[in-house]
Amino acid sequence: MSKILIDGYNLIGIFHKDLKKARDELIQALIQYRNKKGHDITVVFDGYKEGPGKETVEYRAGVRIIYSGANEKADDIIKRILSTEKFSWIVITSDKEIEKAAWKENCVAVDSSVFFDILNGEEFYFEQKRGMTLSKKQKAILKAISKL
Repeated sequence: MSKILIDGYNLIGIFHKDLKKARDELIQALIQYRNKKGHDITVVFDGYKEGPGKETVEYRAGVRIIYSGANEKADDIIKRILSTEKFSWIVITSDKEIEKAAWKENCVAVDSSVFFDILNGEEFYFEQKRGMTLSKKQKAILKAISKL
């Protein structure tokens, strides 16, 4: 079982006619994924634009869902979680700043597009070419992906 920390809107994108619907669909997909794989999942969304004005946390079928409060972005909460909840997180994001924060805290950042495909039942396949040498970071990413 892995601990997965997800940059919510980064994963689903923000170009939806109905962002609430897209968010709810992602949460349902994460619940199904959790039930199948058993991972501990936390997903963080920006809530400062339409939320209650303060950070809120809720749980749905074991998935922890966090909405940022006023004057705070999901990125801020993700960085705070990384620095205070000392686990070997697999961080799902395509945001370079969050990726950098994850590596700084000895966690592994996996690109959102890779996790999106895995979440949708697609196999991740990596072919290492003969003579190709992987960096420590690349090896860590491949190991994390194999756990997903």
